[in-house]
Amino acid sequence: MPLLDSNARIFYRSLQFQNEIISMSGKKQFDYDHAIDAATRLFWAKGYSSTSVRDLLKVMKIGEGSFYNSVKSKQHLYLLCLKYYQDTVTAKRWKALLSESSVKKAVRRFIEIVLEDLDNPKVPNVCLMAASLSNDVLSSHDLKKYVLAEMQGLQKALTLRLEAAKSAGELSSQFQTEPVARVIVTYMQGFFRVVRVLHDRRQMEQQTEVLLSGLGL
Repeated sequence: MPLLDSNARIFYRSLQFQNEIISMSGKKQFDYDHAIDAATRLFWAKGYSSTSVRDLLKVMKIGEGSFYNSVKSKQHLYLLCLKYYQDTVTAKRWKALLSESSVKKAVRRFIEIVLEDLDNPKVPNVCLMAASLSNDVLSSHDLKKYVLAEMQGLQKALTLRLEAAKSAGELSSQFQTEPVARVIVTYMQGFFRVVRVLHDRRQMEQQTEVLLSGLGL
């Protein structure tokens, strides 16, 4: 899966979101950049169900009428926030996964960036996408469709990266690319849940190394 330049990708997505908001409301009624960033951070910190519309209005600095005229619903806003999160936070991880010459280094760098994000006191110690694998989010058809598509996209990208390394001789001809990719993606979802309870970076690094070495990486 090709990765666009992260700045260009973020800019392009921002224009898409603003155009979507304008097309729904007839005009842009608030500071989009501030609003979407603030809403994303709030959902990220509190979760979908625990975030009320009143909470969103406060951090987005927007009136109730403008909120419903512009983003229509909390559910639709959450979808916009997921896309924003993917094109900002997740973009750094994609870059690491696809830019390293060695797939073994790429996977480790991917996880290292995740740990760096978790060490950042300015952001919640959870992945917004991983947190979206919950009944309250997945009960929405549109949210479920997006979340699962992004998860499948990560697995597919990782599979293709492993297959390229296999073809290049970095991995053995017997290496099972798709099952390994599936294991890593599944591990990462559990990783984010465990780290919310007990975040010991050294321990997480040791566990990750045992897993990757055991997988032949």
